[in-house]
Amino acid sequence: MDTGKRRGEEPDQIDINDPQACKEWARKLDCSEAQLHEAVKAVGNQASDVEMHLHGVHSTTNSDRMDEVGDS
Repeated sequence: MDTGKRRGEEPDQIDINDPQACKEWARKLDCSEAQLHEAVKAVGNQASDVEMHLHGVHSTTNSDRMDEVGDS
């Protein structure tokens, strides 16, 4: 996802106070602007966190999997 840098912001930060940025992120993340706002409120403005929240993508780390194996 390349949104380009605007006003000194990092490209992976979602500025919910910028209507144009919200419209663009909503399009890129395939959600409504209302869903985008709710996701940012829930998980913060990091685009990857918002995307995971919106799409329900959860993964475990290798360390988590190793802990599970060790518990067996």
